Amino acid sequence: MKYILVTGGVISGIGKGIIASSIGTILKSCGLRVTAIKIDPYINIDAGTFSPYEHGEVFVLNDGGEVDLDLGNYERFLDINLYKDNNITTGKIYQHVINKERHGDYLGKTVQVVPHITDAVQEWVMNQAKVPVDDDRKEPQICVIELGGTIGDIEGMPFVEAFRQFQFKAKRENFCNIHVSLVPQPNATGEQKTKPTQNSVRALRGLGLSPDLIVCRSAKPIEMAVKEKISMFCHVEPEQVSTSVIVSYICRKEHGVQQVEQTLSLHCSCCSFTEKFTWNSTELERSTEAENSVKYHQAWHKLCKADGILVPGGFGIRGTEGKLQAISWARTKKKPFLGVCLGMQLAVVEFARNCLNWKDANSTEFDPDTKNPVVSTDASPVCVL
Repeated sequence: MKYILVTGGVISGIGKGIIASSIGTILKSCGLRVTAIKIDPYINIDAGTFSPYEHGEVFVLNDGGEVDLDLGNYERFLDINLYKDNNITTGKIYQHVINKERHGDYLGKTVQVVPHITDAVQEWVMNQAKVPVDDDRKEPQICVIELGGTIGDIEGMPFVEAFRQFQFKAKRENFCNIHVSLVPQPNATGEQKTKPTQNSVRALRGLGLSPDLIVCRSAKPIEMAVKEKISMFCHVEPEQVSTSVIVSYICRKEHGVQQVEQTLSLHCSCCSFTEKFTWNSTELERSTEAENSVKYHQAWHKLCKADGILVPGGFGIRGTEGKLQAISWARTKKKPFLGVCLGMQLAVVEFARNCLNWKDANSTEFDPDTKNPVVSTDASPVCVL
């Protein structure tokens, strides 16, 4: 079993959950079986009694467990089914230890944070990491563990100490620590500041954990000089410093996964989303070929290089013929395709035109008089495909 511990520094909500989910997804795409555990240092037993104003909506698992929303991210990203014991809280750990003490399992010994609480954390992680979460019911090979909160928080100290010990129990080649930190860029200077990350890593190392990979959250990709500065003051190689750009959608990473593979001695062909092309669908239409053949052929060249196609929602008829061309190409070339809203409607139109030979098939939004309204804005059904 390989363990990946994701910690965070500087601020809470830094993006540990997305980093953990993304790393796990990429490793799973390499053919590895991945599970995930979320540790929340609060004393609550679970998230069932939380106010949604503080923590967001509760995520309910198949076994009825009421847990943090991060476990919902894990399930969606990794396509797995988790259990309530995949969410560890301070309350659960202390309840478990106190129940054992009341039962007499400690044979009259003084029950302390170290070793009893820290041992309980390690045992819980090792036992839950072995629980199958895929449909094939095979034991996972990699366990991604997200430690909630921020390094230095009082409530998180027992868990940090538990993993300080655990890295030796699991053996160094089976344990990887990814530390997610913030590299702010004040508007006044425009300079990327490394001091918060330096202080965060110094605190982490002072507690006995040394990061194998530092993921820097920043508004823009961090410059090489900044990487080298972080490398020098945080006792890591420049290759162990990666950027995760803060944007409104999940996007790029650099070479972080390769560093994880090297640390854990994983031998797999790592695949990930490395490029995202977007273009105006009108550039795929014949009218563009007549007006600007270079732009037309460049657009089709990009499309033919794509590993998958997403046609999102939209309004109006402009660009719909180009979208239909892209959808047809994806279907005939058997490329992954996702149509959202208008994109899905156009997929129906394309299928009707080219597979059912209904050449005038259309949506009534674009052609109210079409004889084959496969998509209709009317309330009554028109046809069934």
